[in-house]
Amino acid sequence: MKKALILLSIVVAGLSSCSTVKNSAISEDVTLTGTIQELGMTTFQYGSHKMKSADALYALRSSKVQLQDYLDKDVTLKGTKVAGYPIEGGPTLIEVTFIAIK
Repeated sequence: MKKALILLSIVVAGLSSCSTVKNSAISEDVTLTGTIQELGMTTFQYGSHKMKSADALYALRSSKVQLQDYLDKDVTLKGTKVAGYPIEGGPTLIEVTFIAIK
C-alpha cells in the first residue's frame, strides 16, 4: 500500500510539473489595401505572395483565393494574421480569405 501511495505521488508530481504550451495568440482580422506581388527571393521561408503597405510588408498565403489572379493589381484584401508569425525578423503572415479589386 505504501509503495502504491509513493508511486501515485511520484506520478502526480510528474504530471503537475509538465506544462502544455498554449497558443496565446488570438487570430486577428485584418484589412489591407495595396498591390499583390510575387514573393520572389526572401530571407524568410513562408507565404506565396507579398503586399507592402506604407508602414509594413506582409507575407500572404491563401487556401480560398488564387492570389496569382490578383498579381500587380490594386486590391483590398481581408484575412487573419497567422499565429506564430513573424519569424526571425520576417513579415507578418496573413491568411487571405477575400479580395476585391479597387
